[in-house]
Amino acid sequence: MTRVLTRSDLQSVLAPQAALAALRDGFCEAGTVAVPGRRVRTDLPFPGTATALVPGLLPGIDAYTVKVNAKFPAARPALRGVVCLHSGADGELLALLDSATVTAWRTGLAAALGTALLAPAGYDVLGVIGAGAQAELTLRGLTGEQRPRRLVVHDTDAGRAAAFADRHGGRVLASAGAVAEAADVVLLATWSRTPLLTLAHTRPGQHFTSLGTDEPGKRELAPDLLDAALLVVDDGELASTMGVLTDAALARSTADTTLTDVLSGTHPGRTSAGQRTVYAPVGLPWQDLALSWLAWREAERRGVGSTIDLLG
Repeated sequence: MTRVLTRSDLQSVLAPQAALAALRDGFCEAGTVAVPGRRVRTDLPFPGTATALVPGLLPGIDAYTVKVNAKFPAARPALRGVVCLHSGADGELLALLDSATVTAWRTGLAAALGTALLAPAGYDVLGVIGAGAQAELTLRGLTGEQRPRRLVVHDTDAGRAAAFADRHGGRVLASAGAVAEAADVVLLATWSRTPLLTLAHTRPGQHFTSLGTDEPGKRELAPDLLDAALLVVDDGELASTMGVLTDAALARSTADTTLTDVLSGTHPGRTSAGQRTVYAPVGLPWQDLALSWLAWREAERRGVGSTIDLLG
């Protein structure tokens, strides 16, 4: 039998701290898997793109994922698709999961990990540019001393920015530049294809987490800012073929290290209070497995979701 987990099902079985722990473990372990994950992306003769991530693999999990997403920026939600969780023993389809929810959780919480590692100590103000689901999950993942004292928000949809600010006790600002001027740490999660911030918008010591550079052509931070900062990515190869390093003005060597190396202590990460830092992930297939496996096991335990027999 195949368990079907909708958005509401996933929200009922996933918990931020457990998901954060699974992602942290995954960053430390995924590099030992012999089969590399792949992202396959194509434009469509419609106002959107299609992306597949395969296979999601992690040591110690006898299963793998295949994710297929449609991305249509003007739609709400803009991302729709499915994550297929398969048994590694015989290929049985264990679960079908809403990919928009899985993606928002794994992207937002992985961003929280990167932000917490690279942000200046004791920072005061978090700025959000793009007040969608990924920003929501990143904020949920910042806990304890990592939690900002104040929040400023900008979104091209003024109503969405206002609603986000109301939920989290923040205030709305009129532009991306105004957010960068006010904040110590800036989270960008947009569909922008032109840089929203340049080096001139920033000051020494700030951190930027850029989640929107997950496809060729998408740009949130200008090359001069990326070149001046300590640039951390989740995967060097994918960053150069699909992510932040697809900009012709940037060499692959612009990326200084990966989040895995910072988490493991192989790279020190931020080394001074005045250093600018950037975390710019693409998103990796194993992250889908980490959260899908967690959600499926909890759903099985609690009987959440519906089951179908695809062979019946």
